[in-house]
Parts: sequence; C-alpha cells; structure tokens
Amino acid sequence: MTETKNNNSLKVIAGLLGIILLGTIIYTVSLYKDKQKTTEILQQEKQLVFEDLNSLKSEYDKAIMESNMTNEELVIARDKIAKYIDSVKTMKGDISSLYRFRNQVTILKKEREQLMKQVDSLTRSNSKLAMQRDSTFVELEKQTVFNDSLVVQNTQLASAVEKGSALNLSQFSVDAVKERSSGKLVSTQRARGTDKFKICFTVANNAIAQAGDREFYLEVLDPQGNVLGESFSKTIDSGASVTYSKETNFYYENKSLDVCDYISKPSGDFQKGNYMVNVYDGKLKLLGTSKFTLK
Repeated sequence: MTETKNNNSLKVIAGLLGIILLGTIIYTVSLYKDKQKTTEILQQEKQLVFEDLNSLKSEYDKAIMESNMTNEELVIARDKIAKYIDSVKTMKGDISSLYRFRNQVTILKKEREQLMKQVDSLTRSNSKLAMQRDSTFVELEKQTVFNDSLVVQNTQLASAVEKGSALNLSQFSVDAVKERSSGKLVSTQRARGTDKFKICFTVANNAIAQAGDREFYLEVLDPQGNVLGESFSKTIDSGASVTYSKETNFYYENKSLDVCDYISKPSGDFQKGNYMVNVYDGKLKLLGTSKFTLK
C-alpha cells in the first residue's frame, strides 16, 4: 500500500517537472522571439535615423555648393551631422541611444530650416547687390565712355585753340640797305654797298591768342648756306631745333603789329649771290621765308 502511494507521488512530481520544463521552454522561445523582433525594430529605426542624417548632410552639401560664398554656419552644421552619422554607425542597439538620436534628428531638422531661411535671405540680398553692382558697372561704363568722349573733345578743342591762337604773318619783306652819313637808310642791290639787312614783318591780329611778350627767331642764310650773325641755337621740348641769326622780341596785344629788325654785315662785305631769310615763332614754327639776290 505504501509502495503504491510512493509511485503515485513520483508520477505527480514528474508531471509537475514536465509542466515546469515545458513552461520554461515556451517562455524562453517567447523571449527569444521578442528579442529578435525588438532587434529588427531597432535596426529598422537605426536605418531610418541613418537615412535622415544622410539626407540632411546631402542638403547641406548642396546648399554649400550653390552658395556664391562660403557660409561658415552651413559648413559647421554639415560637419556636425557627419559626426552623428559616424556615431550611428557604431551605435549599439539599445532603445535609449536610438531615442536620443531620433530627438537629435528632429533638432537638426529645425536647425536646417532656420539656416536655409538665412541662406535664402542672404542669397536674395546677394542677388540684389549683384544687380545693383551690375547696374553701377553699366553706369560707370557709360560715364567712362562719356568721359573719354569729353577727353577727345577737349583734346581736339585744345588742339584747335592752340592752332587758332598761333601767330601768323600777314606781310614779310627783306631789304638790303646802305646807311648814309646822315643815318638815313637807302635800299641797294649791290653786295659791296650793303651795310645791313632790314627784315620787316607784320604779325596778324588774333583775338584768341594770349597777349604778352613774344620772341621770334630770324635765320639768315648766305649763298653758301651758312647762318649769318653770331649763330645761336634754340631747342624745344619736342626735340625741334634751329640755328638762328638773331632773336627779335616784341609785346603782342592781339592787334596787327609791325616789327622790324636788322642783321648787320659780317667783318667783311656781304657776298654776292642768293640769300634766304626764315622767321620762326617761339615754338620754332616756320612763319615765313623770303629770298633775294645781291649783285
């Protein structure tokens, strides 16, 4: 009787142990499935965070490339996102880290919206400035063309004034003269009888010429082409030069003016032959030429 009771007790215990073992197996399988499911969900969420961060980085890359000038704030934000991407790659699959990164993505999106608004505002301002600059450049080009035109006109006007204000001769004559004992001068054509050359010219009136002291240069060439007189030399800034016999000075007042001067004979008598007399103004412009012959 006692043996039968023991067998029944063992069967009950064995049954209980089986139930416990079965429950443990079922619970373990359930936990594994739950963990596997949780891991898959975490991986999916991690991939979404990773894609969001990459999308944000791509938007910043595009904004930086399209920006006409380097925006330091965009570069800093882009680099910060790149660091988060590296962190997500090495992140362990725990729910707290995932929530932290999800919250950070939300914050980064808000930052991006603010920065993009600033970039858009700056871009519009730059476009407006560029338009103003282009408009200013066009106006400057117009002004430059206008100024160049004025320079040409002023140069032409100055040249015209310079030409118009130059003095000219209305009359020019050369006479070989002999001086009598009374001091009177009489004309002659004989070389031996000539004491001086009387050179006279009339400076024409010129209303726009500058009044003041003027100097003309008389060049007298003998039959051999030599310059009579002390043979002075004159050179101006342009490089022009002339060897002359005598300098004649007078005061010009914009009215017609008669001027006469004399070239005395050399140590000996004047030679027979053909002579030439040239008159130059202060800028060595040839104003007149006269030829005559002594017998």
